[in-house]
Amino acid sequence: MKIDPSSSADLSAQIATAIRDAIIAGDLIVDARLPSEAELAEQFDVSRPTVREALKRLAAQSLIRTQRGAFGGAFVNRLSFEDAYSQQITTSTLLLSMNSVSFDTACEARFALERACAPLSAERRSADHLATMRAEIHRQSQPGLTDEAFCASDVAFHRAFVDGAGNPVLSYQLAGAVEAMQPLMNMITFTARSREAIVALHTQITDAIENQKGAMAAQGLTELEAYTKDLAQSVLAARARHAKTEPQAPQ
Repeated sequence: MKIDPSSSADLSAQIATAIRDAIIAGDLIVDARLPSEAELAEQFDVSRPTVREALKRLAAQSLIRTQRGAFGGAFVNRLSFEDAYSQQITTSTLLLSMNSVSFDTACEARFALERACAPLSAERRSADHLATMRAEIHRQSQPGLTDEAFCASDVAFHRAFVDGAGNPVLSYQLAGAVEAMQPLMNMITFTARSREAIVALHTQITDAIENQKGAMAAQGLTELEAYTKDLAQSVLAARARHAKTEPQAPQ
């Protein structure tokens, strides 16, 4: 593991990258104990506080864990898909917001990925997945439900649908699509959408999954995508018209 002292990059970031690369390459295996702070400081020719900062970066990424006591120290962690969900969601949210991805582009990607889960979810879903989907449909039907709670329920419904595919890689990849894209879509469409229409489509999808009919579930997602895009177009067009008629502030 090496760093470049002449580089303008932060030394602690370089050390964290070097250790992360060693973990990815398999040079440091799961549960392996890292050298002590003093040993790492000597190896990288830096101060112990710099090493400590690097270890904090790795711990924040769930790549290492620390233990106290006589047999303590920093150990390579076994990163689970669940541990990585939040990072995937955060990264996806930042990418969408910072790069001005169009609504249609985000919608297209998200539903294309979900449709890929339809046949697997129809085949593998558990009773718990179905129960969650039914519970969220019931929640979405409640007249007093706030817009924020409806949006959260919408995300939970699609999360259960995706997890029903029984594939942790798909669940991880779709964490960003569902839990980052869906709230952004909801922010645009929540004022115009018909909750009854969405509940009907969610029910159609759930019935298909329960009856192990993946193609019908995919068709329901296609209809939901078309409905969502049409809503967004009408909302954005209305906003554009409103902006044109809005009185201009004096110069």
